[in-house]
Amino acid sequence: MNSTAFFLGKGGVGKTTISSSFALTLARRGMKVLVASLDPAHNLGDALDTRLSGGVKKVEPNLDALEVDLAYWVDKYLEDSRRQLKANYSYNVTLNLDSFFDILKYSPGTEEYAMLWAIEDIHCRLGPLYDIVVFDTPPTALSLRFLTLPTISGLWVKELGKLREIILEKRQTITRLNPESPVAASCVDKKDDKVYGQLKGIGSRLRNLEHLFAKESFLCVIVNPDQLSVDEALRIQDELTKLSIPLSAICVNKQGVSDMVWAQNPALARYPQFTYDFSRGGISTREDLLTIGARPLADHFLKNAFNLTTARKKK
Repeated sequence: MNSTAFFLGKGGVGKTTISSSFALTLARRGMKVLVASLDPAHNLGDALDTRLSGGVKKVEPNLDALEVDLAYWVDKYLEDSRRQLKANYSYNVTLNLDSFFDILKYSPGTEEYAMLWAIEDIHCRLGPLYDIVVFDTPPTALSLRFLTLPTISGLWVKELGKLREIILEKRQTITRLNPESPVAASCVDKKDDKVYGQLKGIGSRLRNLEHLFAKESFLCVIVNPDQLSVDEALRIQDELTKLSIPLSAICVNKQGVSDMVWAQNPALARYPQFTYDFSRGGISTREDLLTIGARPLADHFLKNAFNLTTARKKK
């Protein structure tokens, strides 16, 4: 079994606590588990009482952890893009790529793409080494952006591919009419065109990530018994429904923090519910994490993972 779980929700609802307790519970049951924090404001190391970095760190038998270094992945994303552009447009000495990438580093979407490729790396390179990979995600806004990127960017890349085909067809026409044209010296067949090949490769990567999120992952949303976190959970549900990404469970954390009368929103109540009481003494050790009571959620996850694995084998 190789399964993936994402814990989503508003900042401060307890994503790190629940996801680390969930991961530890599965590890103590004999599963080989990797838990990875995607939140730029990392707290996973604190929850696991272990100093973490961008590399895999053994926390205890069967449990490894890491905190994604977003700055590293932004630099890597930009450097890979710079290298590809230089290779494709090396003939054009007028392009000032360094200035372009200095600006791109701070452009909207750069962090989201960097995060997406970090998830891909963990899934493809590290995932096969574990039974389960658990992602502790950033607050809702950033999480929704990287979850929607494969679908949205996939449409964009598909249209760019069509445009590139038109350009190559025009080149073929010009070459037939005038074999001496400068265009004749450039690539006219999409099988040999670097740009078309890269667009096709990026499209394939995006489709794989889209499939990971929609078909291969357990997505759990965490709420507190308050209106703000519920409203955010409803926004998550709405956005993911548009992308055909199903939610798997709802965790209601910090029950008892208030004596206010509270009832789950009907739109969220239709998902399996798991409740966790507010820990007034706080969480300071890994053993404290186990007292939260993540076993029912772990059982539900393993049942879903088994069903998903069985469905894959039947295809």
